[in-house]
Amino acid sequence: MNSRAPVFTSERLSKAGIGWRHPHYAAVLEQHPEVGFLQVHSENFFGSALPAGGAALATLHTAREHYPISLHGVGLSLGAATGIDDWHLDQLEALVQRIEPARVSDHACFARGLDSNGKMLHASDLLPIPFTHASLDAICANVSLVQERLKRVLLVENLSAYVQYAQADFPKSNF
Repeated sequence: MNSRAPVFTSERLSKAGIGWRHPHYAAVLEQHPEVGFLQVHSENFFGSALPAGGAALATLHTAREHYPISLHGVGLSLGAATGIDDWHLDQLEALVQRIEPARVSDHACFARGLDSNGKMLHASDLLPIPFTHASLDAICANVSLVQERLKRVLLVENLSAYVQYAQADFPKSNF
């Protein structure tokens, strides 16, 4: 645990935050706008989670001195029946330990699966899951695994379902 990480009040965290992207790093660090937190894509800092860190991690640490950080992932593939990718979770865990974010989140979707030969494929997209009991079981197992590893609650963002599967067991609102 990083003992230098500032403590932020729940009042601060209840304010609206912003998605902090590379083109705005300098402006936010120079101007310190009044926002509740900064949300960054976890995967943009995975290389920074290595012991040496680097410029990206230094920038995130500087921001952490002034703002709560919310790590929002786009690649855990929580809805994948194939489970969570070990490398991805290792990188996320290292980043969480270094940054001590106020929140960690990812999407209720899948991005990985197996082809007919058992080879892992990556879709490079947040694909909607079918609203079935099997999908619910997969998400629950994957979220539990991530929460156990990170030792914290994982927030799960619903994904827009731009397709509907014929075998759905639930309407989207119930799922």
